[in-house]
Amino acid sequence: MTSKLVSKALLALAASCAMTAPAIAGGLERGGYNIDLLFDPGRFAAESAVTFVAPQRKLKNVRDVDTTNYDPSGGTFGGGNLNSLSDTADGSENYWAPRIGAKAAIGDAADCMFDYSEPWGAHKDPGRDWAGANEDIETKVESRNYALTCSYRVDAGPGQLRFIGGTFYQEVYGFQERLVQALPASTGLSGVGRLDLEGDGWGWRAGIAYEIPEYAFRASLVYNSEVKLDDITGTLDLTGLPASSEAPAGRVTDVHGAQDMPDVVELKVQSGIAPDWLAFGSVKWTDWSQLQKVPFCTAAVTGKCTTSNSVTSLDLGYRDGWTISGGVGHKFNDQWSGAVSVTWDRGTSQDFGTLTDTWTLGVGASYSPTENVEFRLAGALALLTGGSSNTVTIDGLQYGQRANYEFDDDIAYGLSTALKVRF
Repeated sequence: MTSKLVSKALLALAASCAMTAPAIAGGLERGGYNIDLLFDPGRFAAESAVTFVAPQRKLKNVRDVDTTNYDPSGGTFGGGNLNSLSDTADGSENYWAPRIGAKAAIGDAADCMFDYSEPWGAHKDPGRDWAGANEDIETKVESRNYALTCSYRVDAGPGQLRFIGGTFYQEVYGFQERLVQALPASTGLSGVGRLDLEGDGWGWRAGIAYEIPEYAFRASLVYNSEVKLDDITGTLDLTGLPASSEAPAGRVTDVHGAQDMPDVVELKVQSGIAPDWLAFGSVKWTDWSQLQKVPFCTAAVTGKCTTSNSVTSLDLGYRDGWTISGGVGHKFNDQWSGAVSVTWDRGTSQDFGTLTDTWTLGVGASYSPTENVEFRLAGALALLTGGSSNTVTIDGLQYGQRANYEFDDDIAYGLSTALKVRF
């Protein structure tokens, strides 16, 4: 039987190898959602994994396209002429994406899994001394996700049908700094504004899977709901600017807003194709188009915060994301297995931003010194396709009105390690 020739380590390695690539995907993707541990055949299994990603995105030919001063009373918000500063910048930062989970069988047909992950995030730190500092000095988004997922199996034909359901609690937080107004050093003021935010909400997942253990076959379709961050709170710190009666300059102001994090649908298929060989693939859709302009209002605005009554906003301008992956794995002997995958991710930027199409090659190895212990190491090398960020209009709203720039094809690499034990 194929299942006896395709090891548990190879099944897990295929998932690990394929999961390294989405950490280099578009939108705010980091680790995304992963419930593969739920399918582990052991009565109890625990897993700890971490992925490190180093994107090498470099910006060039940067231009400050709005050289007006910050003058709300006069209707100008450019922040000054920054074109004397550097026209190059670093458009990315390294990051880590951890995950830890535990799964237990309940009776002969049910399984439940608890896991912690950090599915979403972003970090850019181009600094103060580039011509696009009025668009961004540093932006950082982080998340925490706590999930409980269960499944129930019933016999169906030659295999088993598995019904999947669960819930998760998610926290999203971060900040953005940008140059609001270039000021002379004699003022003793930086001219920098900082927006700090945090929000939380609940989501749910539901899915179905069909498994034929004899052939190491599994097909699963899982929907993860959006997470409604209905009460994002934070502060807008403009103490780096001279005080003004026309704007919240010169002080710290409480702000609020709302935003939905995206819902996700993912189809995964894997099957033994020959003794010691496994093929696997997946297609994932992520509703990143929910994240366009994210407005934030002062406490004076008690109703819905919109772009027309906001004091500031986070400009994202995303479109929906598609990620398609496929690969093969091979068991060399009872201890060692290997896998390779290729992934294409459709960029979520729409002529604004740097999230273009990405092609990723992933490779991995698994070592099982005993039946109950697995060590996995997977790596990925990605091509980040080139492009430009311009002043554009998306759904009637303007983006990229502060700075334009270009970028060539760049490289990113990732490394993932994992340890699993089962009983």
